[in-house]
Amino acid sequence: MNVITDIAELSSLKGPLHLAVGVFDGVHLGHRAVILRALEGALKSGGTAVVLTFDPHPASVLRPGRHPRLLASLRHKCRLIAALGIEQLLVLTFDDEFATIEANAFVERLVLAGRPLVEICVGADWRFGNGRTGNAELLEALGRKHGFALAAIPAVTTPAGEIVSSTRVREVIQRGDLDHASVLLGRDYTVLGEVVEGRKLGRTLGFPTANLRVFNEELPPNGVYAIRAEYRGRLFPGVGNLGVRPTVEGAAAKRLLEVHLFDFTDSIYGEELEVHFVRPLRPEKKFESLDALKAQITRDAEEARLALRRSDFREPDSGSGRELH
Repeated sequence: MNVITDIAELSSLKGPLHLAVGVFDGVHLGHRAVILRALEGALKSGGTAVVLTFDPHPASVLRPGRHPRLLASLRHKCRLIAALGIEQLLVLTFDDEFATIEANAFVERLVLAGRPLVEICVGADWRFGNGRTGNAELLEALGRKHGFALAAIPAVTTPAGEIVSSTRVREVIQRGDLDHASVLLGRDYTVLGEVVEGRKLGRTLGFPTANLRVFNEELPPNGVYAIRAEYRGRLFPGVGNLGVRPTVEGAAAKRLLEVHLFDFTDSIYGEELEVHFVRPLRPEKKFESLDALKAQITRDAEEARLALRRSDFREPDSGSGRELH
């Protein structure tokens, strides 16, 4: 996916343009509906679908210290958006100066970018511009003035009638309801992290782990989980521990996500893993000894294998992984 960071760079793209605009934190079902509408329009017109988003999250600028934890970092969001078939992403820096831009002035910048703007796609309740004065009604009026169409996508609901929102996704993740989160997201709940070097204690216990530095994303409760880790386009089954490792760390230990991938021997320090949380297995707890911890990890690994089989995942031979399509 091509990532640009200035509205002026839209002029280099093949027009006409179909813009999907929003924060898209988590890329849940509601966000996907907006993005896929732009993609569908571009395919019909022979134009280009562009997702326009903001970094950092506007709430972190408008409500510093009171903003929610992200469902997806920018790097993670890029991966999730690219997986929908989007090839062009415009990321605008949201800072104090950007927050003062009037809603109509922002739209006019898009109109004057140098390519025909055919359609803007947003969530029906999306607000933007200084004082959040911009809304679908304003966009519709500006569309009549400048010659673009507005696609205001109504809220998406689940089969049970629940409205999908980032706030709701955060709530169910915080309480560890992964199945519910998957329904709202339209995919597994995942976390993207960079593999960092640790103390290598897992190796001495017979279960080498990849320690992940996560990018400030929302996390479920501490505990042990059956997981799948996406690495270079393949999924590998495994077991993950999220927490402070009370058996081997002191009281000041930092929260860490570590995963053991079954039948996997590659060295992946510095690489990124996208970890799919499949099933919670047990809460994190402190054990009396390393031998007791090792015995429990052995049971956790077997339970994770069983949980993954039950979720219709066929484990690969010798770490070959499952191809992603």
